[in-house]
Amino acid sequence: MFNKILIANRGEIACRVIRTCKRLSIQTVAVYSDADANAQHVLLADEAINIGGPRPADSYLKAEIILAVAKQCGAEAVHPGYGFLSENESFSQACEDAGIAFIGPTPDSIQKMGSKSAAKALMEAAGVPVVPGYHGDNQDPTFLATQSKLIGYPQLIKAVSGGGGKGMRLVEKAEEFAAQLDAAKREAQNAFGDDDVLIERFIKGPHHIEFQVFGDTHGNVVHLFERECSIQRRHQKILEETPSPFLDQVDDLMRDTMGAAAVAAASAINYRGAGTIEFIAGENREFFFMEMNTRLQVEHPITEMITGEDLVEWQLLVAAGEELPLHQSEIITGGHAIEVRICAENPENDFLPEIGPMHVFATPTLIDGEDVRLDTGVTSGDEISIFYDPMIAKLITWGGDRPEAIRRMQGALAETEVIGVKTNLGFLQSLLHYPAFLAGETDTSFIAKHKTALLQPTPIDGFVLAAACAGILHSEQIDGPLSPDVWDNNSGWRLNTVASRLIEFNASGNEIVCHVEQSREGLRFKHGDAACDFAWTERADGSFHIRLDGSGKTCRFVQAGDNITILTESGRVALTLFDPYHFEGDTSVNDGRLTAMMPGRIVKLMAAAGDKVSKGQPLIIMEAMKMEHTIVSPRDGVVERVAFQVGEMVPADAVLFAFAD
Repeated sequence: MFNKILIANRGEIACRVIRTCKRLSIQTVAVYSDADANAQHVLLADEAINIGGPRPADSYLKAEIILAVAKQCGAEAVHPGYGFLSENESFSQACEDAGIAFIGPTPDSIQKMGSKSAAKALMEAAGVPVVPGYHGDNQDPTFLATQSKLIGYPQLIKAVSGGGGKGMRLVEKAEEFAAQLDAAKREAQNAFGDDDVLIERFIKGPHHIEFQVFGDTHGNVVHLFERECSIQRRHQKILEETPSPFLDQVDDLMRDTMGAAAVAAASAINYRGAGTIEFIAGENREFFFMEMNTRLQVEHPITEMITGEDLVEWQLLVAAGEELPLHQSEIITGGHAIEVRICAENPENDFLPEIGPMHVFATPTLIDGEDVRLDTGVTSGDEISIFYDPMIAKLITWGGDRPEAIRRMQGALAETEVIGVKTNLGFLQSLLHYPAFLAGETDTSFIAKHKTALLQPTPIDGFVLAAACAGILHSEQIDGPLSPDVWDNNSGWRLNTVASRLIEFNASGNEIVCHVEQSREGLRFKHGDAACDFAWTERADGSFHIRLDGSGKTCRFVQAGDNITILTESGRVALTLFDPYHFEGDTSVNDGRLTAMMPGRIVKLMAAAGDKVSKGQPLIIMEAMKMEHTIVSPRDGVVERVAFQVGEMVPADAVLFAFAD
């Protein structure tokens, strides 16, 4: 086994690798960019070395610098995590040439699976079914348009390199093909340095099911069962679970057939290390090979939860030349596991990424046990920046069956909150209570079909407002011991009368007024026409049990400054403490300007000064957080001024275009 390894990555996966290495007494070396000087993976590692600027191209993608650091610090191996250099055959080869073990597949395997087109040809030869489509080398747009019509619609254009939904576009009719091809190629070039694409038929009623595979240098290849990843937005996973609800509803024969196909696919390229064979399964129970990810996957923890195995430890053993710890017949599975990805994004704005500070990151009270796990690389006070993926954390739960795993996830989400940057936590909580999800009806169109219902806000009822008032009053009481002098305490004492406390909130622009009255008989809570006896009890886990007129409910209160979130088992409500005397100047934006929703880099301009444009017409494409975002005109008019050019960095809220009537 190795004595020291370098981790060529950042964030939660770097922290995840460090955790296993500490258990195995392996020293770790972290590398970091200027933006990550105080990041958690830097603080957790035994050594940490700066490798450049905040953009990945200036740091985490600098293979030669990372390799030089590995040599300098005496690392015997490099763990690439996922993303960045994890599927870069040149980097893998450079490590081998330098006598440093690459904790991943061989350069040959990466090369064979790195091109989706070449991979499909190999899989066909190995007898693994592949999705019908065009997977060739001819990238002439006219030729591809002809192939598109032959394949039929709907269809997917996909980058042959990389993954994560980047360089992927859905085409539903021929008229869309040219624009979607252009967008897919451009995004693929920006993300992977390769703009080649393939076209494949879109499978109806699709389920995204993948099998975790492992191979060693002794000819052994196994799978560790499947994961269903059908809950997606913008072709990116948001929730994964194992076993697959779809396969549970079909039969074990299909599961066994897919598992055998996954092992055959890995065996066909003499695979070494951790990999994932991704299949698409249709409503008619057909399944097809989509691609192979030659790395550890983001969702690997759910496989660990049902098997009890540490897949990072398996990676280390295989890279050190040892045999796989178990043969196929020895790998057992039990229960059900679910993972959700907590991301800095706005579900109401098409899940666009967000940036900003995390003033508070409240996490479940019971984590890192057998049933609830949190993998993250950030903590309260950190900032989500423009330069990296917007994922904040992965929350994972296990149960004896699917309903139990769901209940534990519902409870864990009810204890998790981020105040500061916007997140998808509310959306995830709605998803975990939604009837169609509970029934296992989870194909890849799930979010598109149910988005409106999933985005419904949690009702603001009396319990929520009472919990907010209780949290405020409780925090005031525990700031310090109450003075025995009634003139010098904030308990609300009054002589010969009832003490009334006015507490005002703002929720989505609406003012909410509450009164808490204190007398010898106790507290009364008033909101609107309702008045109730009011009491609260702080529980050992920090939550509050709220009682109104004899009815009780448990809530959590999270606060950062004037921002408050009330968390319940079924939802969450964001409130702002309202000061009626606070004054804000006019912040309205002139209708004659188009501003940037987030910081980013301009990759394409589609209008110039003097052009006449229509409302909804695409004007500019920005790249932010590794994804492209098309920004459209907010009105009819004439472009008066274009503020930025292609390649320039744009700050948040900067004016992009000015218009004239």
